[in-house]
Amino acid sequence: MEITDSQVHIWQAEQPDMPWPSGGHVPDWAFRPYGAEDLVADMDEAGVTRALLIPPAFDGGRNEYSIDAAVRYPGRFGVIGRLPLGDPTAREKMEAWAEEEHGYGLRFAFFLAKQKALLTDGSIDWLWREAERLGIPLMIYPTHEFLGYFGDLANKFDGLRLTIDHLAVGHSASDKDDNAFPHIKALTAMAALPNVAVKASALPDYSTEPYPYRNLQPYLREIIGAFGPGRVFWGTDLTRLDCTYAQAVTMFTEEMPWLDRTELELIMDKGVRAWHGWKLDGD
Repeated sequence: MEITDSQVHIWQAEQPDMPWPSGGHVPDWAFRPYGAEDLVADMDEAGVTRALLIPPAFDGGRNEYSIDAAVRYPGRFGVIGRLPLGDPTAREKMEAWAEEEHGYGLRFAFFLAKQKALLTDGSIDWLWREAERLGIPLMIYPTHEFLGYFGDLANKFDGLRLTIDHLAVGHSASDKDDNAFPHIKALTAMAALPNVAVKASALPDYSTEPYPYRNLQPYLREIIGAFGPGRVFWGTDLTRLDCTYAQAVTMFTEEMPWLDRTELELIMDKGVRAWHGWKLDGD
């Protein structure tokens, strides 16, 4: 079975001529660079065929290194780019990104107060129209209270493809086990919108149980039942996980007998590529 990881970060060490922005959150694991070569080796060991690279926010969300990796490793990487919404040239950069050979979408997080303010002050109302017009799928990482907001957006812009990252689970220490999914009904309600998908990513981080994290399976069954396997995208956000890459794979491919091979092929590979237009020979 071919496998496509819907979210991995790679980055280089901070450089004097390319300093990381000050004032942002930098996780402990970020201070050890994790480059394209590291990821390729880990993918090969775990049996992961290809991955969508998302430039990390802590280094400034620069797209260049991920694009370079996609060029150097043909067929292994696509890029979900970052776009600085406060930049006065953001619209022009979005136009350019639509022509990027290795670009398959854009990603935005709306967790910080300043990020959430953008959703309500009108300053990025243009973004959704432009993404729809340009055919750029968006990956969105929202807090629970904004799921309805994005549902309304998807209903208004029915040509806009939205993916809700990490099943909209938060990133605090308390977002574990049952406490990770108080929003399950709000999330599955979005399945009625055909232009909304979800990423089943970073899941091992949301369980206090050991591998294969069986306490998460009831939530996964409900989510996959609502969205269907073609709109649920497996992924890892590998560098934040305590488990091995192989375990993040096999928790799906070997430990969920209620998924048949056709469903697994959609969740693990074909669904996310079809959604983002990453076509291969034979598709």
